[in-house]
Amino acid sequence: MNPEQLSETIVDALASLVADGAITLPDGVPTQVTVERPRQKGHGDYATNVALQLAKKAGTNPRAFADLVAERLRAADGIAEVEVAGPGFLNVTVEAGAQGQVAADVVAAGAAYGRTGTLAGQSINIEFISANPTGPLHLGHTRWAVLGDAIARVLQAAGAEVAREFYINDRGNQMDLFGASLEAAALGRPIPDDGYQGGYIADLAAAIVAEQPGIVDLPEGERLRAFREAGYALQLAEQQRQLDGFNTHFDVWFSERDLHADESHGSVADTLRDLKDNGHLFEADGALWMRTTDFGDDKDRVLIRSNGELTYFASDTAYYLNKRARGFDHCIYLLGADHHGYVGRLRAMAACVGDDPELTLDVMIGQLVKIMRDGEELRLSKRAGTIVTLNELMDEIGVDALRYSLARYPADSPLTLDVAEITKASSDNPVYYVQYAHARTCRMMENATDVGMSLPGEAFDPSLLDHELDGRLLRALADYPRVVASAAELREPHRVSRYLEDTAAVFNRWYDTKECRMLPQGDEPVTATNEARLVLVQAVRTVLANGLDLLGVSAPERM
Repeated sequence: MNPEQLSETIVDALASLVADGAITLPDGVPTQVTVERPRQKGHGDYATNVALQLAKKAGTNPRAFADLVAERLRAADGIAEVEVAGPGFLNVTVEAGAQGQVAADVVAAGAAYGRTGTLAGQSINIEFISANPTGPLHLGHTRWAVLGDAIARVLQAAGAEVAREFYINDRGNQMDLFGASLEAAALGRPIPDDGYQGGYIADLAAAIVAEQPGIVDLPEGERLRAFREAGYALQLAEQQRQLDGFNTHFDVWFSERDLHADESHGSVADTLRDLKDNGHLFEADGALWMRTTDFGDDKDRVLIRSNGELTYFASDTAYYLNKRARGFDHCIYLLGADHHGYVGRLRAMAACVGDDPELTLDVMIGQLVKIMRDGEELRLSKRAGTIVTLNELMDEIGVDALRYSLARYPADSPLTLDVAEITKASSDNPVYYVQYAHARTCRMMENATDVGMSLPGEAFDPSLLDHELDGRLLRALADYPRVVASAAELREPHRVSRYLEDTAAVFNRWYDTKECRMLPQGDEPVTATNEARLVLVQAVRTVLANGLDLLGVSAPERM
């Protein structure tokens, strides 16, 4: 019996009490109740505070309410014992058979175990990298690549339809400087002082000339534009290749240029016309403004400056509306630590265009990451000059170690990682610890095959998983769907990594306990208990693999 099943059992008990007239619930019987694992040993398998929540509405005290519910639960299938504790808490112990059935349920569900429908019907856009196509992806992009992708994965596991979006900053003066830098490198001239200085510029320029030898003979203005566009295409393709190698795949690569290409529906010009018609814009000091202070912003925002130039906020507004027009119910933004001021203005903007930002917008601000090696911070790249690149981080640390280490902390936590610590093959290293636990389950399954054991199928007897540590491990497995749903709702994939570490710890303790041996010893025959524990090991293997997949981390069969 898992927490969701126990919740349903408690709801049924409440419904029967209402039907019999034993209690009255003016607001009706809840569709679900909160069930948690108790913190203290001896307080049962699960606990609920449903009596404390509903007693007042029922016109009675929590203890009396809890006694009524406990009486009904004791008669329910799969319940071994119910204790009323303190002011009205219910501590529930389930029967070994009901508890052990969790293992079979996990094995039967396989890769689908942990997936729920809590967010079914929601269409969510998550934009988590916004980069110029003018250079390599760097450490900041790396953290967002991990967190954004992991958030997308848990949202999908909770039933939402999710689109991962990369916003390409391919418009503006930086693109011309990029073109001028490539042109200068190809012609053997000094790079402009305000241009791009990294060694990768020379590599790109050489690649462009190799592909288009005649480019150097073009007229000056045309030549710069040609270098700019050719460099853009090559650098964007390189960013895509890097992210694919980092196990982060985007569904949409959105070009900023598309917002300014013409005055069609969804363009910046079209957006400004609509906002003006709705009365949210005004002119002052020769500029065009959005009246965002009407919706809680600290000041009104300029859309068109007095010199006629569009601001980034104008593009932000058109881009948000573009997403909504594409059918997304909810838009999630992952922004860097220097974007705190964007939260209020984006929420006000959403309100200005007629949306409720509580329902349609989620702006997450991430903090900076430092990578240390030999006591010093990594700062410089061999090819980019002033940044640590994603490619070099993957080479230095490895995809799994880097992804897991970045995923196991909340986005708003400043983070310092030591290369030696996150790459060492030791139980002190969380990613190694979890992956090794998965590899151990694989080895155990192989050993079972070697002695002629196989999953028992319908012959599985869940009541044989009756050791205290069997129960702890089963409760941990049963908790996994709740952890995934919570990670999705709160946009906190680090909950999955911490769950995996806790579950691996329970499994390792179970593994080291003689009374929980899975394999027969010596000439002992294979028993039904051995086979029951084989199902349990396969269930652990399934949950560890599923959880690692939500973080974009591999589940190796050997370490």
